[in-house]
Amino acid sequence: MKAKERSWLNQLRGGICMPAHPLALNHSRRLDERRQRALSRYYLESGVGGLAVGVHTTQFAIRQPQHGLLKPVLELAAETARRYDADHAEKPATVLVAGICGSHDQAVKEAELAKGLGYHAGLISLSALRDATENQLLDHCRSVASVIPLIGFYLQPAVGGRQLAHSFWRQFVEIPEVVAIKVAPFNRYQTIDVMRAVAESDRWQDVALLTGNDDAIIPDLLSTYAFRVGDEERQVRFVGGLLGHWACWTRIAVRLLERCKNARAQSSVDASEWESLLRLGNQVTDMNAAIFDAANGFRGCIAGVHEVLRRQGLLEGAWCLDPCEELSMGQSSEITRVCKSYPHLIDDAFVCENLDRWFA
Repeated sequence: MKAKERSWLNQLRGGICMPAHPLALNHSRRLDERRQRALSRYYLESGVGGLAVGVHTTQFAIRQPQHGLLKPVLELAAETARRYDADHAEKPATVLVAGICGSHDQAVKEAELAKGLGYHAGLISLSALRDATENQLLDHCRSVASVIPLIGFYLQPAVGGRQLAHSFWRQFVEIPEVVAIKVAPFNRYQTIDVMRAVAESDRWQDVALLTGNDDAIIPDLLSTYAFRVGDEERQVRFVGGLLGHWACWTRIAVRLLERCKNARAQSSVDASEWESLLRLGNQVTDMNAAIFDAANGFRGCIAGVHEVLRRQGLLEGAWCLDPCEELSMGQSSEITRVCKSYPHLIDDAFVCENLDRWFA
């Protein structure tokens, strides 16, 4: 493996904050390139280790012919990251992950596009293959993995995912090109299915586990999963996250991840620090319930992220490509409530200080 490949893989395995990149639209629901770049700059200067683009938070509809936004959006993020990396040569290069969707032909084309634009890995969504058998899903993943290193994605059914059994993950992790799994079923039983599948594999130390459980971010980052495999006990854990929640208040997310990593690295952690992190975890979950619209089956999850970014001035509005995809009744007031309740978990001052420069 080349040194450059080792570098981004080592970063991924070491644990990074990776926001799921939203889509900046103007009042006509067309791509606002200036604000799209500003969002990427915000994340990069917040200290993230990677960007995930063309994923659920970016809106899967960017692939529809009437929008044709997949390539432009991927290009904008990659170009912005490369310029930032060139200006900050002392820092590790940004890990770039592209969302990959659709049936076989579409997924392979998207993988080829992402690889051609310099993306390191593809986050594969299986939502379009709802009726496929387990073997068909695995064959599909192997085809895409032959084009670009693969990150598995357990997306919660409430927003379009499908249930995936332990047996699927046990075989998925054996695909040599699989480098990570984003675990986001919002379900503890299904989360354990993935963790156990990885622990049982000979590749258990090669596959980075990323939390996508926005309802349990800090508990996931602090937890150790131990399983008996043959004559040994193997411990696996989430090293970092790839989260829609981290698309806003990102400066705080980076700091919280570092606190969690520091706590895990210590042989003995002060009880007050552990209690503080768990308390913060509950507060983060409360904030996520507001922005993800948990009370209404997550219908306003993308619009909620947009609303936070709109209030900070990063977005012009909370618009989505689908006019019917908007804030739910009462969601705006819930966002106001959590911002007032947890001022230590928002980064408005940081954004305000840098907004003009990010727009330049």
